Amino acid sequence: MNRLPLVTLETADPRQGELLEETRRQLGRVPNLYAALANGPQALAGYLALRDALTRGVLRARVREQLALLVAQENGCAYCVAAHVMRSAKLGLTDQQVTETRLGADADPHVAAILAVAHTVLHEGGRVGDEQLAAARAAGVTDAELAEVVAHVALNVLSNSFNHLAQPELDFPPVALEVAR
Repeated sequence: MNRLPLVTLETADPRQGELLEETRRQLGRVPNLYAALANGPQALAGYLALRDALTRGVLRARVREQLALLVAQENGCAYCVAAHVMRSAKLGLTDQQVTETRLGADADPHVAAILAVAHTVLHEGGRVGDEQLAAARAAGVTDAELAEVVAHVALNVLSNSFNHLAQPELDFPPVALEVAR
């Protein structure tokens, strides 16, 4: 059950309405997460701005989605896991690839290195050791990718944390948080 009200176009003030329209432009609809985040228009504006900027970055859409899924899984965010499992499938990831991503793995060494760095950033407050950084670079991870990995972790921690607070009703097909290995 929603712990914060869901702002709709009918209940929105002018600024909230602009942001909900921007959400619809970016995503094609307004998921409950965004409708709840609209209670704090500047929070939603910041989230949308960072999300939009990162879509124009160096990381491919598939890798961005894998980062979102990994962070949601690690943070135990049922809402975001469900959303990103669905989006991953739309981007062509197989069920096996989705499971591997949720476990922080990928068959591609470059993507695996990106996920490993994201895991460390999330759990160690960004303190990636020299050896891991060297391994990521050896796998072809660029400095631009490293910067964007940190930004994606931050973006997804924001949405996961907000979901834990707001508990918006799930508007995606549910997915168990436990990963079958």
